[in-house]
Amino acid sequence: MKFNRIFLIVLDSLGVGEASDAIKFNDLGANTLGHILEYNPIDYPNLEKMGFLNLVNYKNELNTDSYYTKAHPKANGKDTLTGHLEIMGIRTLIPFKTFTETGFPKELIDELENRTGRKIIGNCNASGTEIIERLGKEQMETGSLIVYTSADSVLQIAAHEDIIPLDELYKCCSIARKLTLKDEWKVGRIIARPYIGTPGNFTRTSNRHDYALDPVSDTVLDNLKNNNFDVISIGKISDIFNNCGITESTKTKDNLDGINKIMEIEKKKFTGLCFANLNDFDSKYGHRRNIKGYAEAIKEFDNYLPEIKNYLNEDDLLIITADHGNDPSYRGTDHTRENIPVLIYSKSLKQPKKLDELECFSDIGATIADNFKVKMPNVGKSFLDKLV
Repeated sequence: MKFNRIFLIVLDSLGVGEASDAIKFNDLGANTLGHILEYNPIDYPNLEKMGFLNLVNYKNELNTDSYYTKAHPKANGKDTLTGHLEIMGIRTLIPFKTFTETGFPKELIDELENRTGRKIIGNCNASGTEIIERLGKEQMETGSLIVYTSADSVLQIAAHEDIIPLDELYKCCSIARKLTLKDEWKVGRIIARPYIGTPGNFTRTSNRHDYALDPVSDTVLDNLKNNNFDVISIGKISDIFNNCGITESTKTKDNLDGINKIMEIEKKKFTGLCFANLNDFDSKYGHRRNIKGYAEAIKEFDNYLPEIKNYLNEDDLLIITADHGNDPSYRGTDHTRENIPVLIYSKSLKQPKKLDELECFSDIGATIADNFKVKMPNVGKSFLDKLV
């Protein structure tokens, strides 16, 4: 075992340029990091030192303290679930169902109303903040459930916490999850989207909860857990994997809370993987096409990066990556098909430099499996031997 602990941090949606097959996803020209730097240049000295900006040809930092490269997507999709599954060794070939153009079928909505005892309003493709502003007052007055979707394979249910208690909202989402196990309705995730406030001043809370499908087979997480290694999830990781392969999990309120929880885990003694997702990049800034906010969120992470690195032990490894793109300068409000960054740091590394580009996201999971000498995923190639 080369590294005793590995910390894998997903900067949700922070892609580094169009994938080779971006045309199939109508995403030619997308470049999340590149366009943020172009439209709202901010200094990121700590990420720059890791080689991050080199990946979009914004800088040419030669004396990096990290190995760095980019990984190409191979799974058939550009959503959160598909990206994370690919990182951990499952390549989704048949994309999950989407209902972007039509909303959900009447039969599904009728059954959801029947089983929850509440009327459904919305049932369309919408931004979460927009649909709450549009239908929140009606939802509060009628006690209905707001159901909506996006370009991703999701069914989202929004409700005011003072009108529908969280326990009931979660139960409604569990019902929706069971209904959407049918092949014709099988979406990747059901998401509870509670909010508070008054008309014109609604705010989504941190009590979001995702109900994903079980992975179709064991992931690297399962292989670690089955071999008695710790698998600690931070943020929505446990939801994404439906708690499969997780030994300990903690939720987060926002990026800063996630960063602080990563550092708390760094101070603890364990052997295995800490897997964290910082979701604000995607949910607060990417989907809302907020270039300035996205840039400032990266700056916040950059500011804390020295502290994160300082808490690492000599035999720890830090990998920083993403799961897809969400270019805030791009048309629409959906994810973009992009390559992802892979930044690799350890205090023990002697020759950090640029690595050859990785053929798929699963190379990350394969490297983690290789380090802990557990069963390798069916896809992906380890780069562990290149880390010297």
